[in-house]
Amino acid sequence: MLSLPAIFSNHMVFQREKNILLWGESDAQSVTAVIGDNKISTDVKDGKWEIELPPMEAGGPYELEVSDGNETKKYIDIMLGEVWLAGGQSNMELELQNSKNGKEVCANVKDEGVRYYYTPKVSWVGEELSEAEKQSEWQHCTPDTCKKWSAVAYYFAKKLSKELGVTVGIIGCNWGGTSASCWTSREFMEQETLLKPYLDKYDKAVKGQDIEEYIKAREDYIKYQAEFDKNVGHYYQTAENPTWDEAISLFGENQYPGPMGPRNETRPCGLYESLLKRVMPYTLRGFLYYQGEEDDHMPYTYYTMLSTLVRQWRHDWRDDELPFMCVQLPMFKNDGEPDYHNWPFIREAQMRLFKTVKNTGIAVILDKGEYGNIHPVEKDVVGERLCEQALYHVYKKNNEKSAFGPVYNSYETDKNKMILHFEHADGGMECRGQQLSGFEIAGDDKKYYVASAEICGNTIVVSAEDVEKPKYARYCWTNYAEVTLYGKNGIPAAPFRTSYDDGAVATGSRNEGVWE
Repeated sequence: MLSLPAIFSNHMVFQREKNILLWGESDAQSVTAVIGDNKISTDVKDGKWEIELPPMEAGGPYELEVSDGNETKKYIDIMLGEVWLAGGQSNMELELQNSKNGKEVCANVKDEGVRYYYTPKVSWVGEELSEAEKQSEWQHCTPDTCKKWSAVAYYFAKKLSKELGVTVGIIGCNWGGTSASCWTSREFMEQETLLKPYLDKYDKAVKGQDIEEYIKAREDYIKYQAEFDKNVGHYYQTAENPTWDEAISLFGENQYPGPMGPRNETRPCGLYESLLKRVMPYTLRGFLYYQGEEDDHMPYTYYTMLSTLVRQWRHDWRDDELPFMCVQLPMFKNDGEPDYHNWPFIREAQMRLFKTVKNTGIAVILDKGEYGNIHPVEKDVVGERLCEQALYHVYKKNNEKSAFGPVYNSYETDKNKMILHFEHADGGMECRGQQLSGFEIAGDDKKYYVASAEICGNTIVVSAEDVEKPKYARYCWTNYAEVTLYGKNGIPAAPFRTSYDDGAVATGSRNEGVWE
């Protein structure tokens, strides 16, 4: 029996100008693929086969036929263009219809040169996943189909298609509330000592677990949580001044993410098996990634976690240089909770990845967070800034002036002042607000004080009365604050600190106690 993974369907987009990998299973001796003028055959080994089609230019539509002599699979309406995988958690998952002006955008959408494949969201490999994959296929952009697409990915692809004049295909592979550890393998995580707590925590939670009791508990949880989510959603839409505490008092405990075990979507390595593996190594240009919120309970190890994920994905796609475009977390703090100062470490890890790992990009969206809302809805700007990163780093179609806001580079001291130097600020910087805020400086004692700040070309001069000999400086080193420093292109300056040795610590986590 001839088979290919579910991601191969009518209306799919193939990556232009690269060898296109086809793979699957067959009980015959050989398999042949035909597309356009290309006809390639290969032997079947142990029931599995792979074919690499030669690079093709953008265009279409094409037809593809794959045959093993006994059975033929035919796919129609195939376009050659650009293909990106959109990974991460809820802010990548957030649907276009739920984004700012989303319903209006969906109602008036046209064929924007964008197509989308949504990897079936099933948290474990089994019959349920197989049935879901039978219903999955690449979709054209229509008012009905685009509603559930990732808003960030849609706006990225729409802009990219317009800039390049080719069809852009997005592979949606994301799930809300998931750690980066969900999207990597145990093998890769075990190579990093700093990541051991993720695995140890899970192993402890499932030790001695009765699988039948677990499945029953999970089924009960799914029913309960669906009702809870429905009630809370209605409450937030209709209450005059909704609060989380009142929601809990009205509708009971929030049991998310449910009993930990081999079907829980938040378990380490789980979605790597049930989602990512189902689409790898489909030939693509690169990865888009918006995640980090769910790892704020381990902020000091996030750089290791994120860089391991990048290494994992590139390994699985057989290309150590595949571009990885990352979204840096915006401002966020829940109403009524302390500022734990843990998100700055996540943002720093994301910037550090950009600076230390080749072929990466970073979309700074510090200004697009919303107080009290971990799911800010202005996703068009996020997608477009991601696209600017891709256009600059991958396609060489623009320059740094449109891709970056100011990024801290170095400092010098002058008596009681620090002079902060920035990259990507040759055109100058500007204050958006009554005055520059968010700057702090410290001396040898590492005790920070609010600093006054002044823009001088592509530098910022900072000082504070209580710091006679400044040694350390930082900007927006907080979970939530007003964003005031921007480049002339309207992109905010990235948050930073001048030294990793400044004594900064996180004081807690929104996620403390999850599934313990």
